[in-house]
Amino acid sequence: MQRLLIVVGLLLVVAGVAWPWLSKFPLGHLPGDIHIVRAGFSLHFPIVTCILISLVLSILIWIFRR
Repeated sequence: MQRLLIVVGLLLVVAGVAWPWLSKFPLGHLPGDIHIVRAGFSLHFPIVTCILISLVLSILIWIFRR
């Protein structure tokens, strides 16, 4: 458990340092993401982005568990 917390902490630090570059990726604005704008209301549901992230994480976990 301690090793897992250290790895998660280090990943968060790396993501925080790399945030200026990571924010330039089009994640959240992919074709298929739902964005509804009405008067006084805005809904953004990045369904395709969520599927893509889930797929990438599943492949990485599968690779590292082998």
